[in-house]
Amino acid sequence: MGEVPLSLHVTADVKRELEEHARLLNVSESEIAERAIESYLEIPARERAILKERIAEADKGVFISSEAMMRWMESWGSENELAPPEPDVFLPPRQR
Repeated sequence: MGEVPLSLHVTADVKRELEEHARLLNVSESEIAERAIESYLEIPARERAILKERIAEADKGVFISSEAMMRWMESWGSENELAPPEPDVFLPPRQR
């Protein structure tokens, strides 16, 4: 996909900082702005991918009950600390 122009308005302070940063790095202001936008967009994309993975895992229907989780957590730091619980709730997998 080719490049397309993008115009935006920033405060004078942001513009000055951008110019200074570009000068120090010996790159264009546009290059810095493009990198910043790409980085900003990567975060929600990564979050969506993680959420999709978690939903797929939950759709399998294998869980740890809150009771088993609470027993384990309440044992933390005690002489009889329990091992992490194993799944004990098994629901039919969701069909997508």
